[in-house]
Amino acid sequence: MELIYEKSVAGRRGVRLPASDVPPAAELPSQYLRSVDTTLPELSELDVVRHFTQLSRRNIGVDSTFYPLGSCTMKYNAKALEEAARLFAPFHPVTPLLPGGERHAQGGLAMLHQMGGFLAEITGMDEVTCQPLAGAHGEMTGIMLIAAYHKAKGNRKKYVIVPDSSHGTNPASAAMVGYEIITIPTAPYGDMDLDAFRAALTDEVAAVMMTCPNTLGLFNPHIKEICDLAHAKGALVYYDGANLNAILGQVRPGDVGFDVVHVNLHKTFGTPHGSGGPGSGPVGVKKELIPFLPVPRVVKAADNRFTLMTDAPQSIGRTANYFGNFGVMAKAYAYILMLGREGLIEVSELAVLNANYVMSRLKDLYELPYDQTCMHECVFSASRQLQHDVHAIDIAKFLIDKGYHPPTVYFPLIVREAIMIEPTETESKETLDAFIAVMREAALLAGTDPDALKKAPLTTPVGRLDETKAAREQNVCYFGC
Repeated sequence: MELIYEKSVAGRRGVRLPASDVPPAAELPSQYLRSVDTTLPELSELDVVRHFTQLSRRNIGVDSTFYPLGSCTMKYNAKALEEAARLFAPFHPVTPLLPGGERHAQGGLAMLHQMGGFLAEITGMDEVTCQPLAGAHGEMTGIMLIAAYHKAKGNRKKYVIVPDSSHGTNPASAAMVGYEIITIPTAPYGDMDLDAFRAALTDEVAAVMMTCPNTLGLFNPHIKEICDLAHAKGALVYYDGANLNAILGQVRPGDVGFDVVHVNLHKTFGTPHGSGGPGSGPVGVKKELIPFLPVPRVVKAADNRFTLMTDAPQSIGRTANYFGNFGVMAKAYAYILMLGREGLIEVSELAVLNANYVMSRLKDLYELPYDQTCMHECVFSASRQLQHDVHAIDIAKFLIDKGYHPPTVYFPLIVREAIMIEPTETESKETLDAFIAVMREAALLAGTDPDALKKAPLTTPVGRLDETKAAREQNVCYFGC
């Protein structure tokens, strides 16, 4: 597809503006002007419309095709949820903070309060703050809460324990708060090595951060024991909620011993993800950590009106402007109301069913490092295909030509040539069968015509890029600036 600058024709225009009746201002000093040519393309309106329409058709998203990105739960976002968010459009986030503003914001404050209550019930926590703006922001908030708790107790803590299969944001969040990281290896059975964990657990450990099920898609059968061991050493246990979609209505993190949990509304509760976002990462805590929650907190007064509580001397303070990403919370609130208790239970059941179906249909052709019943996602290895010099990235690029967004590759890092597939509950058997057929085709081509995979993608404006260089040496200027 031609770049829009290459379509430019001198003298062509899409609109004619009337002559300006405003006197021209003095020219800017030359030192403030760009030193390169900034000539804009000259195009008709039709050229511009077609250009951007064609660009939009090259996007791959959950609204256009199956999006099996692992560990991210790219489920379909119902359009009814957008309508729910629009109901709150007149609600300006600053309204409750103005003098008398609470009186005009009762509906919005009620939604925030009830949303926190829903999430507390779902996760087994005692109270939830909806301020954090994304999952990683929620993690940061949760670790800050843990640090504030230990400081108030006078506990001298230095370390945070994470499994080697954890999301990278786990150790990053803990390190940003000032903790040193202890990484525990994965045992042959696919979960954190319990013996290594016991050996690393000392009185200086502040917290254990875990995803359950983990990034291999496996539920840790020792999770209650791990929480009990941590508590015996005065440590708290943090639940990374990225994979909560797998256990909705089945297990509440708070019931097995977790003290803090963040929830990705943009993964688990039907709101857009990534560039379709923004995200939202509410954090729930057990009662011992409530005094440290961010302020202002929405509380229900004795007269049943909702008000803002700011008198919390131990609070970690604000973590976001206003009350978080309000529109995202409105969509998640509608999602929970729309599905109800039984619907949320069915979500996890179908997500697990779909993942195990994909796993069972592909494990004869792709290596399965941990061959056992999975939860919401399955993790394969392209190690068999590597015998023909075909890597996981080659299979991912081939899928683009077939109209699919690739699954996650090379994560978790503990699996060589990892291919992580999370189908979610919103995909039909027919969709999964079509995707499975393409994955099987890729596996067979690896042995018969590996170049067909190594040359992909062929249907995109550009083919293989040096992705490392592209990330480190970005140049988004047409004229090479």
